[in-house]
Amino acid sequence: MSGDLLTFAMVFGLMGAVYLLPSDTSLAEVQRTGNLKVCIPPSYPPLVTADPAEPGYDVSLLQELARRMDLRLSLTQNPQMGRDFNPRNWRVTRAQCEILAGGVITSLTTQSFLETISTEVATGWAVVLKPGASLQPDMQVGVLPGLGGLDRLGLSSYLRANGAQGVLRPTLDALEAGLVEDEFKVVVTEALGAGQLILRHPDWQIAWLTNSLDRFNLGLGLWKGDLTLKRAVVDALSSMEGDGTLDALRQRYGIVPIDAVADFSS
Repeated sequence: MSGDLLTFAMVFGLMGAVYLLPSDTSLAEVQRTGNLKVCIPPSYPPLVTADPAEPGYDVSLLQELARRMDLRLSLTQNPQMGRDFNPRNWRVTRAQCEILAGGVITSLTTQSFLETISTEVATGWAVVLKPGASLQPDMQVGVLPGLGGLDRLGLSSYLRANGAQGVLRPTLDALEAGLVEDEFKVVVTEALGAGQLILRHPDWQIAWLTNSLDRFNLGLGLWKGDLTLKRAVVDALSSMEGDGTLDALRQRYGIVPIDAVADFSS
């Protein structure tokens, strides 16, 4: 009998403690200030760019999100973001921003640190091929490493294992020129950059490069426990998805769906 009373007391105590926890005021605080603070990398095309007319997919999404929530959007550039996919390395604080964007992976590791919301964008190593081309052993492949912290050693090992020679290019324009001028039949870069090439050359083909290399879903990051703000953001994004706004932004910035997988053939 005493054991039952002890169990009841413990359960009752835990339930009471829940009610003593501070309430989540994240949405109320943002509404009070009228300002939505967001941290982004200085540049991570096509998610974040330096062009005010075409500021990037994530920035344009956030501008519309803030408008629908009747808030001002305040962007803070953080040079640590975009160098890798680990938000613990970005040195971002609550005082700086309520939302992180421009390269936030919605993985279990990130979710141990942040609340995440998918924006239906994926990245990983992608291959762009001219019409009729395919991956063949011993071929030259143009490579742009990109900014997103993808596994470059894994890519290099994969190319070497298939006898392919990776030829580095410093910019997306240089990579594009290599295909246009037939220096390469195939180029490899981060999927977001590959989408930009397809936007410029709709007849070119895009595919994930093999199933053996990692791919990541990207989205927005919010601080743990900011559930009222997260729900408001999710509702606004659902509205934008429903009325075609997000699809229009994906087309505008070359966020293309990638269904095929390319691998080296013998």
